[in-house]
Amino acid sequence: MSNTTHHQTVRQMGVRRFGRINWLGLGMLSAREIRRFLSVWQQTVLAPLATAALFVTVFALAFGKGRADVMGLPYLAFLAPGILMMSVIQNAFANTSSSIVIAKVQGNIVDTLMPPLSAAELVIGYLAGSVARALMVAVAIGAGMALVLGQGPAHPLWALTFVLLGASLLGGLGILAGIWANKFDQMAMITNFIVTPLSFLSGTFYSVEVLPPTFRTITYWNPIFYLIDGARYGLVGASDASPWQGFAVTISILALVLLMCWRLLKSGARMKP
Repeated sequence: MSNTTHHQTVRQMGVRRFGRINWLGLGMLSAREIRRFLSVWQQTVLAPLATAALFVTVFALAFGKGRADVMGLPYLAFLAPGILMMSVIQNAFANTSSSIVIAKVQGNIVDTLMPPLSAAELVIGYLAGSVARALMVAVAIGAGMALVLGQGPAHPLWALTFVLLGASLLGGLGILAGIWANKFDQMAMITNFIVTPLSFLSGTFYSVEVLPPTFRTITYWNPIFYLIDGARYGLVGASDASPWQGFAVTISILALVLLMCWRLLKSGARMKP
């Protein structure tokens, strides 16, 4: 077989000249997404810390020491992990969704689509920014929580697992939302009417055991409940559901979301100008 025929055969098999994975392109996309939120760190990192501190302060002043224990924990100890995870998922969602929508509105999304990056590499690159931002927020809030409560994570590995799962899942949903939305008001609609309600109605501020049976069943169908509950187990050792159940539910939904992201980016639906 001649060299020309051989090279044609390789190209037909889909092997790119720089290998099956474009490490350089993937690294550059990931670095771009991280630099993007670090350039406005006051908004992307400092603001979530202030919001979390405000939540804790308001609830501490509102209930004081008169609030009964929840699941055997002082109320602030019960509340803090939910606030941490809520901050993680909201920031992870905002990072990918805003990156894609801003690029579409400004007309420079082509700069991301033209380089030789596969759909899987695009998904990983976008998620890298979300996970990095979420981890920074989680570490900062977790450190503050340890100072206030005077204790470290009860199960550090579980806590890290659910933070990573939450960041990846909401980062993936942010990619889907960014692909669908063509305007900022469409993105605001998704955030205000889907992401925020699911976050607040997920057991952040209460145990699902106090809910009526109907609302308890609805809560168990909310995937964010398992993220909040898993983070609470990892940080303070108490939960409404088994962490293994939460892990299984979350990883299954994450796989489905990432598959949808891959297929949409591969087809270029609502992305190509």
